[in-house]
Amino acid sequence: FLPLNLFEQFKRVANLYFLCLLILQIIPQISTLPWYTTLVPLVLVLGITAIKDLVDDLARHRMDKEINNRRCDVLLNGRFEKTRWMNLQVGDVVRLKKNDFIPADILLLSSSNPNSLCYVETAELDGETNLKFKMGLKVTDERLQEENQLARFNGESLIVCEEPNNRLDKFVGTMIWDAQSYPLDLDNMLLRGCKIRNTDECHGLVIFAGNDTKIMRNGGKTRFKRTLIDKLMNYMVYTIFVLLVLLCAGLAIGHTYWYESIGSKAWYLYDGLNYSSSYRGFLSFWGYIIILNTMVPISLYVSVEVIRLGQSKFINWDLQMYYADKDTPAKARTTTLNEQLGQIEYIFSDKTGTLTQNIMPVDFSWNENADKKFEFEDHFLVSCIRSKKDPQVLEFFKLLSLCHTVMVEQKENELVYQAASPDEGALVTAARNFGFVFLSRTQDTITIMELDHEETYEVLALLDFNSDRKRMSIILRFPDGRIRLYCKGADTVIYQRLDANSKNKETTQEALDIFANETLRTLCLCYKDISQAEYDAWSQKHQAASVSMGNREEALDVLYEEIEKNLLLIGATAIEDKLQDGVPETIAKLAKADIKIWVLTGDKKETAENIGFSCQLLTDDMKIHYGEDRRRLRLKKLRKRHTNSSSATDSSQPVDDWEKEKRQEDFVDMACECSAVICCRVTPKQKANVVSLVKRCKKAVTLSIGDGANDVNMIKTADIGVGISGQEGMQAVMSSDYAFAQFRYLERLLLVHGRWSYIRMCKFLRYFFYKNFAFTLVHFWFSFFNGFSSQTAYEDWFITLYNVCYSSLPVLLVGLLDQDVNDKLSLRFPKLYLPGQQGSLFNYKNFFISLFHGIFTSLMIFFIPYGAFLQTMGQDGEAPSDYQSFAVVAASSLIITVNLQISLNTSYWTFVNCFAVLGSIAIYFGVMFDIHSAGIHVIFPTTFTFTGAASNALRQPYLWLTIILTVGTCLLPVICIQFLYQTIYPSVGDKVRYELEDEEEEKKKRKPTFQRGGRSRRSAYAFSHSRGYADLIASGRSIRQRPRVRPELRESIREVPQAENI
Repeated sequence: FLPLNLFEQFKRVANLYFLCLLILQIIPQISTLPWYTTLVPLVLVLGITAIKDLVDDLARHRMDKEINNRRCDVLLNGRFEKTRWMNLQVGDVVRLKKNDFIPADILLLSSSNPNSLCYVETAELDGETNLKFKMGLKVTDERLQEENQLARFNGESLIVCEEPNNRLDKFVGTMIWDAQSYPLDLDNMLLRGCKIRNTDECHGLVIFAGNDTKIMRNGGKTRFKRTLIDKLMNYMVYTIFVLLVLLCAGLAIGHTYWYESIGSKAWYLYDGLNYSSSYRGFLSFWGYIIILNTMVPISLYVSVEVIRLGQSKFINWDLQMYYADKDTPAKARTTTLNEQLGQIEYIFSDKTGTLTQNIMPVDFSWNENADKKFEFEDHFLVSCIRSKKDPQVLEFFKLLSLCHTVMVEQKENELVYQAASPDEGALVTAARNFGFVFLSRTQDTITIMELDHEETYEVLALLDFNSDRKRMSIILRFPDGRIRLYCKGADTVIYQRLDANSKNKETTQEALDIFANETLRTLCLCYKDISQAEYDAWSQKHQAASVSMGNREEALDVLYEEIEKNLLLIGATAIEDKLQDGVPETIAKLAKADIKIWVLTGDKKETAENIGFSCQLLTDDMKIHYGEDRRRLRLKKLRKRHTNSSSATDSSQPVDDWEKEKRQEDFVDMACECSAVICCRVTPKQKANVVSLVKRCKKAVTLSIGDGANDVNMIKTADIGVGISGQEGMQAVMSSDYAFAQFRYLERLLLVHGRWSYIRMCKFLRYFFYKNFAFTLVHFWFSFFNGFSSQTAYEDWFITLYNVCYSSLPVLLVGLLDQDVNDKLSLRFPKLYLPGQQGSLFNYKNFFISLFHGIFTSLMIFFIPYGAFLQTMGQDGEAPSDYQSFAVVAASSLIITVNLQISLNTSYWTFVNCFAVLGSIAIYFGVMFDIHSAGIHVIFPTTFTFTGAASNALRQPYLWLTIILTVGTCLLPVICIQFLYQTIYPSVGDKVRYELEDEEEEKKKRKPTFQRGGRSRRSAYAFSHSRGYADLIASGRSIRQRPRVRPELRESIREVPQAENI
């Protein structure tokens, strides 16, 4: 562990730089500081980081060891024996039992359940807790139940399959057994990471083991995300290094000329070394590199890590982001991105927080299989079904009960459905309550209860749903021999495949439009009768395509298209998507913080637009622009500007890369001018592409938030990914940087925790650079008075402990606890978020302000004591103008100044802050008197050489006056500048405070109004479902607008509603 950890740590430039310094300090010719002045801070930094990494590695090692040593039953020498997971090999036959974890990617051969069904829980794979079913081949299930049968099979069969890959949604293979070929797909595979449920025993053949399994292939390194401040901080460290080299080069040249003109001629400075002046200048350069090394702050990175860790804990501990219904707290899954939460410009969201809900009260006592929780209000539909007068209605519910992939279990005499998605479960449950009850299924049959009698249908083919097809079909043979295809899918794909004579197309389309306007999720249902000859011909081609190893999916899609045409429409379904609590308010608040919100959804345009209105992303005073309208105009302009292509091409496709790039830029430019954007009919890959496009073209900080597996790509692409634990499972959460249970918590994450983290980190960095400049540049001024001889201005142990003990704790607490306004005001005034988006609190301007502030402080720290020591006589008649007394006074002035400076920068005082400031000063004086004592000098005479310097210097009132004068001179200009800035150029936070002071004064002046009684009366007025004119009246734009006499300060805070574009 140690060599690898040190290798990784020395990849960081600052650590490598200090290691080189340590080596230089060992060389006697250029060593100006003892080696321990660099070794102690370096060991502390490396040690703290190594301990943190060691804790993480030990946790991972324990987990790996536990998993590798799990045991399972493997067929060896004709019988099953216990074997560790780490010893599994491809071709092994394994036996798994209920609640066992699956140790490899395994082909399911047989199961104790009927029809080779095996239920698995995929929580560790994709976070979803609902059970999924896998099904072995019928031929293997019938012939491979005993140990001897399994042993023979292992030597007689051949499996041809794809190479190991990370596709969790795909497997292509063929099994050759007894000269017959059988197609294998994902439904036949048990993937590592899943858990066997509701199945007593099953057998399988290992296809991929160890690192070749799909879950391990997906365990590659996630893209490392870094904040803007991180990148800026590295550039500033490089800038400091360049300044350091220039300073050292200048001082080395100064030493060369000084030695040439003065040093070589002064007999008392002769050191016995006959070095030339240029060589002495060269040695002086390296000596000053060592002395001024503290300009590059060694403890900066470890301090930043400590602050980020603390900020992450505050997010985890925030009770206002805890969701009690699901016992789910907020979780910061990373510690490196907290301050970036305060700089978000664009939010990309999936359709937020969908929960399927059925609100349907009718007496269903006639149906013994009805769900007791199911409620419905339309008595006419129930009577129509029970009378059997309308065959179309019966066909509608029969389709819902047959065309699906739901699995059913019998628990305590009740049917329990296991569905792959909430929508499918809701539709099958609806059919069940109206008398068409799905009872059971095998590989070849499906059985339902049709009102009062049971029917079993033979399943000839199942054409499953995927995101490209957007539909699923099932081909059934009825008990009377008829063959029928049932299909359900999105209206856009179903209407393209309807027969020209299909009825009710217009009526259904009107209903679909109504459903879309009410933001419901829709499906169309249809069917088609197939002749025996047509099915036989299609079935042969389907069997051939099923066992092909190349382009199997494409071949099957072509066959599906062939059979799914000339369909007859039955009707449509609609499922309600209910927004989570607080979504409209959260979106409105984030919009006031100038955060642009884009919704990326797979729904149709009308549905997406109405979702926008329901969550108040769109408002009535916005002007809506549709993409296709703007696209035609843009294409005309592009054709005029770029006419290289002489042949006629499809106008919807870009001619070349130039036009493609131009279209992307135009799209982003147009969309970013809008206050909100909704992208509809987008696939998961397109979601990620949109995020990537905005990042690339606008150089903006982006955040993606979603709750489903289809949002993972988008979450990983954005600068910050947020996962919502919801109906869709936990895969989005597992891929995210931050996770919580409700969309509304995003408001607090950004406007409170994000803003505080950004302000704290900026304040910490500005002060950290300042205190290091103020400390280090005293050596620079001192060099002009010591012949540029690389002599230090302080005692060696003070240099060692300055960043570790004397000035670290106060600034660390500011980075952890400081806040300009409390959380309630942060939420009340979203405009407080703007400085983070603008990056105005930490940039190169702030860096150079800290540099010049440090230069000024170092000048005062050196020259005021220098002037005070010049031609001075102490009370005892001795001149306290020796070097050691000067070093004590300069160091004492510096410690008091930098600790009082952080006090001026602290906005939020606690007992801990006060204790840290006073404690740091007290620690300095305590340690200084100890290391300047005679006792420690006797023990270590060569290490502690400032014997009695502190007690001798600080007993002189004159020197205390010098310290007070130096501190006052350093701090007084800062106090004056801060006062002027708050008066003339108030920050957003200052304006909020002034606003609150004005409100308090108005409350004091306002006379109390007389109230008759204390009871409130609830109005019985029925509010309109559409927005009224409250915004128009409140804005002051109705009828007349009173001219303003003078602008007030608070107008920069309060929001004035304006017409916006989308």
